[in-house]
Amino acid sequence: MSQKKVDLYKEQKKNRKKIMKKEKYMHYLRCAAAAAVCALIVGWAGWSAYAKYQAGKPASYTEVNMDALNNYYSSLEGN
Repeated sequence: MSQKKVDLYKEQKKNRKKIMKKEKYMHYLRCAAAAAVCALIVGWAGWSAYAKYQAGKPASYTEVNMDALNNYYSSLEGN
């Protein structure tokens, strides 16, 4: 081995704990980012499916008999 390689190996051996800690941190960070992206995709798909389902549902209407109110207003206008 050349002296350069030996020095590099010694430096890596000396800082091995720090290097491994950094690699673990980066691994967890990548996993967390991938999980967040997957959660966003699943959430978006669910929201889209729900919106499509609600759009296809028939709207419900309620009939209101306003005759009594109209008669009351008519009686007020007459006086």
